Amino acid sequence: MGKLTGKKVAIITENGFEEVELTKPKEALEKEGAEVHIVSPQKDKVRSWDSTDWGKEFNVDKPLEAADADDYDAVVVPGGVINPDHLRRSEQAIQFIASFFEAGKPVAAICHGPQVLIETGKLKGRNVTSFFSIKTDLINAGANWSDQECVVDQGLVTSRNPDDLPAFNKKVIEEILEGKHEGQKA
Repeated sequence: MGKLTGKKVAIITENGFEEVELTKPKEALEKEGAEVHIVSPQKDKVRSWDSTDWGKEFNVDKPLEAADADDYDAVVVPGGVINPDHLRRSEQAIQFIASFFEAGKPVAAICHGPQVLIETGKLKGRNVTSFFSIKTDLINAGANWSDQECVVDQGLVTSRNPDDLPAFNKKVIEEILEGKHEGQKA
């Protein structure tokens, strides 16, 4: 029995996510006993990006159209350049993620993943980090950006790149253990 036994976490993704930014958080969460679902607008499979080329395919556990944020304790958004660009075009994906903010549940995004969070309209005044190339986008959305391996703000967990995965995974687990965060709702 891990610390997260009985908890469910959604990893929302499209094709083109950075492979380790899905696999490493999923492994860390499952090691602690969480049930982790890959949720996607794609119905059957999603394909990763592995550093410089297309990577492996992964089964979609729950198509986005059948997913309900109320069934999950947290959501994780992996990065990669392609994934966030596709996710932020999906109103259903944006509403799914926004539901976690509104319920005070942990939201985690790494690398380019915070690009998707911009579309929720929930970043104004929030402390974040990301891959450096989207710094200006986050600042323009009203976020307070800083260059740190992991930034936590009332249930919102962000990191810069795959090198930060150990710190990111640790903080995601901590925030899920803490439960709902009233500051996340603001």
